[in-house]
Amino acid sequence: MFRAAFRVSRFLARIRSCFSFGSRFHSGPPADHNRPAGAPDASSRRPRGRARLAATACALVLGAALSACSPTFDWRTIMNNDNGYTVDFPAKPGNDQRPVQIGDTVMPMAMQTAEAGNAVFAVGTVMLPDDKETTQRAALAFLRDGLARNVGAAPDAHAVQIPLAAGGQVLGLEMKLSGEAGSRHEMRTVYARLAARGRHVYQAAIIADKPLQPEQVEQFFSSFKLY
Repeated sequence: MFRAAFRVSRFLARIRSCFSFGSRFHSGPPADHNRPAGAPDASSRRPRGRARLAATACALVLGAALSACSPTFDWRTIMNNDNGYTVDFPAKPGNDQRPVQIGDTVMPMAMQTAEAGNAVFAVGTVMLPDDKETTQRAALAFLRDGLARNVGAAPDAHAVQIPLAAGGQVLGLEMKLSGEAGSRHEMRTVYARLAARGRHVYQAAIIADKPLQPEQVEQFFSSFKLY
């Protein structure tokens, strides 16, 4: 679960892979529902080597799917004291952490992801080596440009205020992008907010196979607050 969850983070951060977002975003061939019970399907009749090759390619291009997507939104507040934020997720989130390279520097990136409805909801936290403005800007640009590249869109963003849990706000970026993703050119809609605070850069994002209801988007982003 944790490995699959972080593959979403790599999609968001635009590391050199693209990933599936659970069963709704799986882009492989449909199952043969008409074959007799107990009969092997087409994939099981492939030579073992070819099956392994296909599995490897799928892992590299799409990644492993998250757990089955719930059609409902079971919102719960998650307080991430280690990374300094609180947010409402529509399902129990998974967690993972991997290194990402921003410029010439490798930085750890933690991720929480949850899936509901047509979408994956994720909060990524890049831990910076320092709190210099130039370092913060480089990480923000890395995340912003990666989101845009994944759907073949321009990295357009506008300023937005990100609330602090203790009161007040910090200036961040907001994005809404739509475009074709992956080798199958499937439409995706991306909603995102980016912010820097101290030695952390944050990316709260939703990736959906179709536009979400405004109240679901509002619930997620209005609940995202930094410590």
